[in-house]
Amino acid sequence: MFAATIRTMFTGIIMDVGQIVAIDKEPEQTHMHFSTSLESSRWAAGDSIAVDGCCLTITGFPEKGQFSATLSQETLNLTRHSDVDVGERVNLEPALCVGDPLGGHIVTGHVDGLAKVEEIAEAGEHRIFRFTIPASLAKYVVRKGSVAINGVSLTVNEVESCSFTVNLIPHTLSHTNLGELSVGSSVNFESDMLGRYVERIMSFQKQ
Repeated sequence: MFAATIRTMFTGIIMDVGQIVAIDKEPEQTHMHFSTSLESSRWAAGDSIAVDGCCLTITGFPEKGQFSATLSQETLNLTRHSDVDVGERVNLEPALCVGDPLGGHIVTGHVDGLAKVEEIAEAGEHRIFRFTIPASLAKYVVRKGSVAINGVSLTVNEVESCSFTVNLIPHTLSHTNLGELSVGSSVNFESDMLGRYVERIMSFQKQ
Protein backbone atom coordinates (compact mmCIF):
# COMPACT_ATOMS: atom_id res chain seq x y z
CA MET A 1 0.00 0.00 0.00
CA PHE A 2 1.29 3.44 -0.92
CA ALA A 3 1.82 5.36 2.32
CA ALA A 4 3.37 8.68 1.38
CA THR A 5 2.93 11.28 4.06
CA ILE A 6 0.55 14.15 3.33
CA ARG A 7 2.31 17.00 5.09
CA THR A 8 0.46 19.04 7.70
CA MET A 9 -2.79 17.08 7.41
CA PHE A 10 -4.30 15.39 10.45
CA THR A 11 -7.69 14.10 11.52
CA GLY A 12 -7.86 15.09 15.17
CA ILE A 13 -7.78 11.46 16.31
CA ILE A 14 -5.06 11.27 18.96
CA MET A 15 -2.70 8.31 18.59
CA ASP A 16 -0.68 8.73 21.78
CA VAL A 17 -0.28 10.95 24.82
CA GLY A 18 3.42 11.71 25.11
CA GLN A 19 5.39 13.84 27.52
CA ILE A 20 7.66 16.86 27.36
CA VAL A 21 11.09 15.64 28.49
CA ALA A 22 13.27 18.68 27.77
CA ILE A 23 12.85 22.39 26.99
CA ASP A 24 15.69 24.60 25.73
CA LYS A 25 14.61 28.23 25.35
CA GLU A 26 16.47 30.67 23.10
CA PRO A 27 15.67 34.34 22.37
CA GLU A 28 13.68 33.67 19.17
CA GLN A 29 12.89 29.96 19.38
CA THR A 30 12.52 26.99 21.70
CA HIS A 31 13.77 23.43 21.27
CA MET A 32 11.72 20.66 22.86
CA HIS A 33 12.11 16.91 23.29
CA PHE A 34 9.05 14.69 23.54
CA SER A 35 8.60 11.05 24.51
CA THR A 36 6.18 8.75 22.73
CA SER A 37 5.12 5.11 22.83
CA LEU A 38 4.31 5.13 19.11
CA GLU A 39 6.34 2.99 16.72
CA SER A 40 8.69 5.60 15.30
CA SER A 41 11.27 3.48 13.46
CA ARG A 42 10.02 4.78 10.11
CA TRP A 43 9.94 8.41 11.17
CA ALA A 44 12.63 10.72 9.81
CA ALA A 45 13.83 14.23 10.41
CA GLY A 46 11.54 16.52 8.43
CA ASP A 47 8.38 14.52 9.12
CA SER A 48 5.38 16.34 10.56
CA ILE A 49 3.63 15.55 13.83
CA ALA A 50 0.88 17.38 15.68
CA VAL A 51 1.74 18.10 19.31
CA ASP A 52 -1.38 19.27 21.14
CA GLY A 53 -2.74 20.11 17.71
CA CYS A 54 0.25 22.19 16.63
CA CYS A 55 2.01 20.91 13.52
CA LEU A 56 5.73 20.58 14.26
CA THR A 57 8.61 19.33 12.15
CA ILE A 58 10.70 16.58 13.66
CA THR A 59 14.33 17.69 13.89
CA GLY A 60 15.89 14.62 15.47
CA PHE A 61 15.70 11.65 17.79
CA PRO A 62 17.63 12.29 21.03
CA GLU A 63 16.94 8.83 22.44
CA LYS A 64 14.84 5.78 21.62
CA GLY A 65 11.18 6.64 22.04
CA GLN A 66 11.86 10.37 21.79
CA PHE A 67 11.78 13.04 19.10
CA SER A 68 12.72 16.71 19.05
CA ALA A 69 11.26 19.79 17.40
CA THR A 70 12.04 23.49 17.19
CA LEU A 71 9.23 25.97 17.81
CA SER A 72 9.46 29.39 16.18
CA GLN A 73 8.42 32.60 17.93
CA GLU A 74 5.24 32.69 15.83
CA THR A 75 4.30 29.22 17.05
CA LEU A 76 5.06 30.18 20.64
CA ASN A 77 2.95 33.34 20.34
CA LEU A 78 -0.12 31.46 19.12
CA THR A 79 -0.02 28.30 21.21
CA ARG A 80 0.14 27.04 24.77
CA HIS A 81 3.68 25.80 24.11
CA SER A 82 5.03 29.13 25.33
CA ASP A 83 3.94 28.25 28.86
CA VAL A 84 4.56 24.53 29.36
CA ASP A 85 6.83 22.64 31.72
CA VAL A 86 8.89 19.47 31.55
CA GLY A 87 6.70 16.52 32.49
CA GLU A 88 3.49 17.83 30.96
CA ARG A 89 1.54 15.38 28.83
CA VAL A 90 0.80 16.25 25.22
CA ASN A 91 -1.53 14.81 22.59
CA LEU A 92 0.31 13.33 19.60
CA GLU A 93 -0.85 12.57 16.07
CA PRO A 94 1.53 11.79 13.20
CA ALA A 95 0.71 13.30 9.82
CA LEU A 96 -2.02 11.60 7.81
CA CYS A 97 -0.89 9.02 5.26
CA VAL A 98 -2.64 7.99 2.06
CA GLY A 99 -5.06 5.20 2.93
CA ASP A 100 -5.48 6.20 6.57
CA PRO A 101 -9.10 6.42 7.79
CA LEU A 102 -10.56 9.90 8.29
CA GLY A 103 -12.04 9.35 11.72
CA GLY A 104 -12.36 13.00 12.75
CA HIS A 105 -12.21 16.00 10.42
CA ILE A 106 -9.46 17.61 8.36
CA VAL A 107 -7.12 19.36 10.78
CA THR A 108 -4.19 21.40 9.45
CA GLY A 109 -2.21 21.74 12.66
CA HIS A 110 -2.16 25.51 12.18
CA VAL A 111 -3.40 26.69 15.56
CA ASP A 112 -5.58 29.82 15.40
CA GLY A 113 -5.04 30.82 19.01
CA LEU A 114 -5.88 29.92 22.57
CA ALA A 115 -9.21 28.94 24.07
CA LYS A 116 -9.88 29.00 27.80
CA VAL A 117 -11.89 26.57 29.91
CA GLU A 118 -14.70 28.55 31.54
CA GLU A 119 -16.85 25.77 32.93
CA ILE A 120 -16.84 21.99 33.37
CA ALA A 121 -20.04 20.09 34.13
CA GLU A 122 -20.48 16.38 34.78
CA ALA A 123 -23.12 14.63 32.67
CA GLY A 124 -23.17 11.00 33.74
CA GLU A 125 -19.89 9.50 32.50
CA HIS A 126 -19.41 12.45 30.17
CA ARG A 127 -18.11 15.96 30.81
CA ILE A 128 -19.40 19.11 29.17
CA PHE A 129 -16.75 21.78 28.69
CA ARG A 130 -17.45 25.42 27.96
CA PHE A 131 -14.62 27.28 26.24
CA THR A 132 -14.20 30.96 25.44
CA ILE A 133 -12.22 32.19 22.44
CA PRO A 134 -11.14 35.62 21.15
CA ALA A 135 -13.90 37.58 19.42
CA SER A 136 -11.92 37.48 16.17
CA LEU A 137 -12.29 33.67 16.04
CA ALA A 138 -15.90 33.35 17.22
CA LYS A 139 -17.34 33.67 13.70
CA TYR A 140 -15.67 30.40 12.68
CA VAL A 141 -17.48 28.31 15.30
CA VAL A 142 -20.94 26.98 14.46
CA ARG A 143 -23.34 24.64 16.21
CA LYS A 144 -22.65 21.01 15.18
CA GLY A 145 -19.50 22.13 13.41
CA SER A 146 -16.00 20.85 14.12
CA VAL A 147 -13.14 22.30 16.16
CA ALA A 148 -9.80 20.94 17.32
CA ILE A 149 -8.91 21.41 20.99
CA ASN A 150 -5.30 20.45 21.79
CA GLY A 151 -5.48 18.55 18.52
CA VAL A 152 -8.62 16.57 19.42
CA SER A 153 -11.43 16.63 16.84
CA LEU A 154 -14.63 17.65 18.64
CA THR A 155 -18.20 18.52 17.66
CA VAL A 156 -19.59 21.82 18.89
CA ASN A 157 -22.78 21.45 20.91
CA GLU A 158 -23.90 25.01 21.58
CA VAL A 159 -22.56 28.43 20.62
CA GLU A 160 -23.13 31.71 22.43
CA SER A 161 -21.23 34.86 21.48
CA CYS A 162 -17.54 34.03 22.14
CA SER A 163 -18.12 30.74 23.92
CA PHE A 164 -19.06 27.21 22.89
CA THR A 165 -19.57 23.83 24.53
CA VAL A 166 -18.37 20.35 23.66
CA ASN A 167 -19.24 16.97 25.16
CA LEU A 168 -16.32 14.68 25.99
CA ILE A 169 -17.00 10.96 26.16
CA PRO A 170 -15.09 8.70 28.58
CA HIS A 171 -12.76 7.43 25.84
CA THR A 172 -11.66 10.95 24.96
CA LEU A 173 -11.18 11.85 28.61
CA SER A 174 -8.96 8.83 29.24
CA HIS A 175 -7.03 8.74 25.93
CA THR A 176 -6.10 12.43 25.62
CA ASN A 177 -4.90 15.14 27.97
CA LEU A 178 -8.30 16.85 27.91
CA GLY A 179 -9.34 14.85 30.96
CA GLU A 180 -6.68 16.75 32.92
CA LEU A 181 -8.11 20.20 32.17
CA SER A 182 -9.56 22.40 34.87
CA VAL A 183 -11.38 25.72 34.85
CA GLY A 184 -8.91 28.38 33.71
CA SER A 185 -6.79 26.04 31.59
CA SER A 186 -5.65 27.33 28.21
CA VAL A 187 -5.76 25.03 25.18
CA ASN A 188 -4.73 25.19 21.54
CA PHE A 189 -7.69 26.00 19.31
CA GLU A 190 -8.11 25.40 15.58
CA SER A 191 -11.34 26.20 13.77
CA ASP A 192 -12.66 24.21 10.83
CA MET A 193 -10.71 25.34 7.75
CA LEU A 194 -13.92 25.31 5.66
CA GLY A 195 -15.03 28.54 7.30
CA ARG A 196 -11.83 30.26 6.24
CA TYR A 197 -12.39 29.38 2.59
CA VAL A 198 -16.02 30.53 2.68
CA GLU A 199 -14.98 33.83 4.21
CA ARG A 200 -12.32 34.36 1.54
CA ILE A 201 -14.70 33.57 -1.32
CA MET A 202 -17.38 35.85 0.08
CA SER A 203 -14.91 38.73 0.42
CA PHE A 204 -14.39 38.73 -3.37
CA GLN A 205 -18.11 38.62 -4.07
CA LYS A 206 -18.56 41.82 -2.08
CA GLN A 207 -16.02 43.73 -4.19
